[in-house]
Amino acid sequence: MTTHYVGDTVVLTRRTVRHVTRSVDTIITTAVMPIAIMLLFVYVFGGAIDTDSSSYVNYMLPGILLITIASGIAYTAVRLFTDLKSGIFERFQSMPIARASVLWAHVLTSLAANLVSLVIVVGVALLMGFRSGADLLAWLAVAGILVLFTLAMTWIAVIAGLSASTVEGAGAFSYPLIFLPFISSAFVPTETMPGPVRVFAENQPVTSIVNTIRDLFAQQPVGHNIWIALAWCVGILVVAYAAAMVTYRRRIA
Repeated sequence: MTTHYVGDTVVLTRRTVRHVTRSVDTIITTAVMPIAIMLLFVYVFGGAIDTDSSSYVNYMLPGILLITIASGIAYTAVRLFTDLKSGIFERFQSMPIARASVLWAHVLTSLAANLVSLVIVVGVALLMGFRSGADLLAWLAVAGILVLFTLAMTWIAVIAGLSASTVEGAGAFSYPLIFLPFISSAFVPTETMPGPVRVFAENQPVTSIVNTIRDLFAQQPVGHNIWIALAWCVGILVVAYAAAMVTYRRRIA
């Protein structure tokens, strides 16, 4: 049964990957907005923001990486919505394939596409002066956190793709997720924010994830932030996956 499930997922993932590779511009577009934000903040606002960091691009890159992911998963929701409307899901239902493999194919494709976008963004950041003395273990830890965050956000995208009534609605759900890093420690220290905003910023998922990645890049002790970040990522992933499966069963029933 497990072999059958994995085999179906691999075959369907190849299908969705082919769709993405035929429109590589979606990956480039995903990276363009975060790069534009990074250029704007570093070269226009960076000089006016006091972060106690020697390099503002070093300070803000973790938040930009999360924005890249939030931007990329919008395309996952759109691709899923398009498949749903095309009737391909009904055809899959008539075939002897594992039901959840259809969704996992979109999720794994999203993961691959977002990793490519993240590499592009990090490459541009290096050209802008980003530097890190982090060792291989720290980089692997950063990659692991970003993978978990991508999976969690992608399952939210699956819910949006299955629930939307228009293609615009399928992609629009990502806007609040893109905006969330701006109300966190991603661009400015939370200490500079007014009371209620600061309370929200310090207790939402992005802040702990950003702080963890920033400390890993800077070779600083991550403290309890890494456990909070992992708890958020895993918690959102589990809840979103369960909700997505319930939504899927209801939609195709």
